[in-house]
Amino acid sequence: MKPEEIKKLDAYFKRTFNPRILVKARPRKNDSAEVYLGEEFLGVVYIDDEDGDRSYNFSMAILDVDL
Repeated sequence: MKPEEIKKLDAYFKRTFNPRILVKARPRKNDSAEVYLGEEFLGVVYIDDEDGDRSYNFSMAILDVDL
């Protein structure tokens, strides 16, 4: 994922959910970025280029022990 895309996603997550959210590039991956709330890992944002329309999918696992 390009740095410009990460900046746009970071601003979107901050504006929409929480100003403490941080979107970071993933090591050795260029099709996704990691999402954190402070130091806590929340999930991954993936690029979806299907049918020529670019969109982003956020995937977050919730563990049973966290509920």
